[in-house]
Amino acid sequence: MANWEEKKQLITRNLQEVLGDEKLTEILKQRDLKIYWGTATTGRPHVAYFVPMSKIADFLKAGCEVTILFADLHAYLDNMKAPWELLALRTEYYENAIKAMLQSIGVPLEKLKFVRGTEYQLSKEYTLDVYRFSSVITEHDAKKAGAEVVKQVEHPLLSGLLYPGLQALDEEYLKVDAQFGGVDQRKIFTMSEKYLPQLGYAKRIHLMNPMVPGLTGGKMSASEEDSKIDLLDNPANVKKKLKKAFCEPGNISDNGVLSFTKYVVFPLLKEGETFIIHRAPEHGGDSHFTNFEDLEAAFGKQDIHPGDLKASVEAAINKLLAPVQDIFKDPKLQELTKKAYPPPTKAKGNASNAADEITPGRLDIRVGRIVEVSRHPEADTLYVEKIDLGEEEPRTIVSGLVNFVPIEEMVNRDVVVLCNLKPAKMRGVESKGMVLCASIDEPKQVEPLFAPEGSKPGDRIIIEGYETATPDEVLNPKKKVWEKLQVDLKTTESLVAVWQGNSLISKVNSNPVTTKSLKNAPIK
Repeated sequence: MANWEEKKQLITRNLQEVLGDEKLTEILKQRDLKIYWGTATTGRPHVAYFVPMSKIADFLKAGCEVTILFADLHAYLDNMKAPWELLALRTEYYENAIKAMLQSIGVPLEKLKFVRGTEYQLSKEYTLDVYRFSSVITEHDAKKAGAEVVKQVEHPLLSGLLYPGLQALDEEYLKVDAQFGGVDQRKIFTMSEKYLPQLGYAKRIHLMNPMVPGLTGGKMSASEEDSKIDLLDNPANVKKKLKKAFCEPGNISDNGVLSFTKYVVFPLLKEGETFIIHRAPEHGGDSHFTNFEDLEAAFGKQDIHPGDLKASVEAAINKLLAPVQDIFKDPKLQELTKKAYPPPTKAKGNASNAADEITPGRLDIRVGRIVEVSRHPEADTLYVEKIDLGEEEPRTIVSGLVNFVPIEEMVNRDVVVLCNLKPAKMRGVESKGMVLCASIDEPKQVEPLFAPEGSKPGDRIIIEGYETATPDEVLNPKKKVWEKLQVDLKTTESLVAVWQGNSLISKVNSNPVTTKSLKNAPIK
């Protein structure tokens, strides 16, 4: 393709916004564009990733040099959702998954460059530039830049303020002309355009995809089970999730099923191919569409029934997923999948077997606020606490913290509480739960865990990978469920609470449970 105008049309089609349009034209008149797309290696990639993949296919068709960045350091800085050892596995999973997706849509991998952030972001030069960047940017601008992509809390971590600056520096260190991302990153892009020249670096072009609605109507999210179809979901699961998908007759404004055809199905059609809506003859027979606009108009006039649209999108999704799933039949990749994203509790099969499976999803852990505290009348080392757990009345819980936390520091403190232990009498006072603490024996130190930033009493604490599990009403003491799970609960080098490397996080905002100073300490 020699015509720069045709190349520009391919590069910019279906984008919501381009910052630096004149510069884009100027470069294309002289040479091919160098562009990068980055993804933080946190939650498991899902079918919505085909949206940026189809644009990467466009970029390559337009002759662009494309770099894909696996942003492992960015993932770590995003509230430390995963420890380093787990991030390494997840980055490996991302690389294999994204390469498989690109192969599924016929993108030649030899034209792509794959880079991990830690390959250059820990270098002396990059680190010095991070310090230089921090000396010119204001706290206000850093916070504003990350407003759409970094979780916003009342007392933000410094890591969240660093995140946008690192993303800006990536443009220079990857030696690209342009960065591609979602429109939710617009504030990071405009910050980059403002501050990179202050460090003596060129301002880059920014290409932005619109935010494509998920199947439930909102943003397609890895943490919202019904809103996303996993790359490894079988056809039965695809059918089940699409059946629940929001697809109101005639509604073209917030329709994830319709949007998927616009941003994935139609851009990937080869010359001469059509998107077919299969229908019974009595309902009008099959309809063939060569462009999205005609399909949208037909759906808007209710000429296309939501059930028929879903069935056709279901077939398209299964066609995309089949090559990915063939690649992931490799035993090594199956093992990698299990390690990077440990499976949640299985609910199928014999009910008693499912109930006997020892997984952390059985723990009912919540945020609590101590509203009242006193010394135990019969034991010098015990406090008796009244803890608000979002229930009608505060619970009474007895904790052995007298020698470790002064009583004045206990009142109004937010703690993390295991709520489904069988109530037990401790020196005559019934305790209905346990305040979870990091604890070491030599020398004896105990620290109550910190509740996640931005949480409130009653918020559920879940373990990553076990988001959909339902806790036991009461843990059976005879089965020693707590004792078997407790041995794998600990804090990390970065003071995050984990179970077998999976972070304990707020179900509300995904912020982590942390501790004050005890590293690699058991949680009891």
